[in-house]
Amino acid sequence: MDARGVISELRKGEEPSTRELAWFAQGLADGTVSAAQAGAFAMGVCLRGLSEAGRVALTLAMRDSGHVLDWDLDAPVVDKHSTGGVGDCASLVLAPALAACGVYVPMISGRGLGHTGGTLDKLEAIPGYSVSVDETMLRHVVNEAGCAIVSASADIAPADKRLYAIRDVTGTVESLDLITASILSKKLAAGLQSLVLDVKTGSGAFMKTRDEARALAEALVSTANAAGCPTTALLTDMSQPLAPALGNALEVDVSMAVLTGQDKGPLYELSVALGTELLQTAGITGGEAKLRKAIASGAAAERFGRMIYALGGPLSFVEDWRRFLPEATVILEVPAQTDGVVTAIDGEALGLAVVDLGGGRRVETDQVNPAVGLSDVVRLGTRLSRGQPLCRVHAAREEQAAAAALAVMKAVTLGDAASADVPLVLERVS
Repeated sequence: MDARGVISELRKGEEPSTRELAWFAQGLADGTVSAAQAGAFAMGVCLRGLSEAGRVALTLAMRDSGHVLDWDLDAPVVDKHSTGGVGDCASLVLAPALAACGVYVPMISGRGLGHTGGTLDKLEAIPGYSVSVDETMLRHVVNEAGCAIVSASADIAPADKRLYAIRDVTGTVESLDLITASILSKKLAAGLQSLVLDVKTGSGAFMKTRDEARALAEALVSTANAAGCPTTALLTDMSQPLAPALGNALEVDVSMAVLTGQDKGPLYELSVALGTELLQTAGITGGEAKLRKAIASGAAAERFGRMIYALGGPLSFVEDWRRFLPEATVILEVPAQTDGVVTAIDGEALGLAVVDLGGGRRVETDQVNPAVGLSDVVRLGTRLSRGQPLCRVHAAREEQAAAAALAVMKAVTLGDAASADVPLVLERVS
């Protein structure tokens, strides 16, 4: 077998065999497959698609391209994954909250893709925090703090590590098959006993329509369950940013506000909903009450602090987090140009504005500026008078701030009346 043959089959609309997909995944892992061939493969899958059997085969092949963890702990090993949105920092809230409820959360996360932020990039805004750990350290932190949010080590789904970066710069992020294989190869390699998936739909998500989101949720759930990991999914709304901030340090800040009981907005509520679903799947009753208590009591924040310190961050981060987070040199308020009610928010446009500020990557080698982004973003239904702020831009230079302000004004629509409220959780897929 060779990469050209597999790519040729995809080009002609023929599905590679299980054996060929396993060979290609191993080639991604060991370098036999070149970057150009990996990009062609990603484009072929994006354009032609795979059957359900092919999707399962690719997922398992990518999982088995490296080491698969096995745990011997006194409580369930669980995790959550989001398909990506803007202002979505639920992982930072949910992992320690779950740990405070007595389960273990080895959360293998990723970096930003396209217009969406990455959990690892957010955590790297914390001075000293290391997302790159070996298996020994991962096990130590999970035992010590109950949770660890880290990148996949070199031997965890190495095929995905290469393909993930290539998808980000080749316009193949939105492929249902590649999303499924990417998410689940890492999650299944972590040795999970249950998983919940947050599948987002709306202007700030990759899946713009509910039908697209449902199709992805069904693909993820069926693939994960076929691999032996009990999994459910929630379809959630991304017609506006989940948190009122976009950007790495800014999203850490709002996550800490939730963990310390200062904010009980949509980020808090969705974190509780996802955690409740996951604990139920793991066979633990009364999950909602346990999660709310874990946050209200400070137990979740304490677990977060333990994790931060164990992975190289400041010991007193939870007590005084704003002292440690980087701040932008330019902060510009973006005024509404007319009176009106916020009737629509183009979340993707806001996410791309953050990328343009330096808060994300356009090519793999781009350096991320953790301080930049948007804060105090208005929500749908907010009534504004002319001159009131739509948000605040945090930038490194004044010209970047001005460009981002223009992008925000185009992304936020003001009208005469608010549309009907959309619930955070749209439906459940099991």
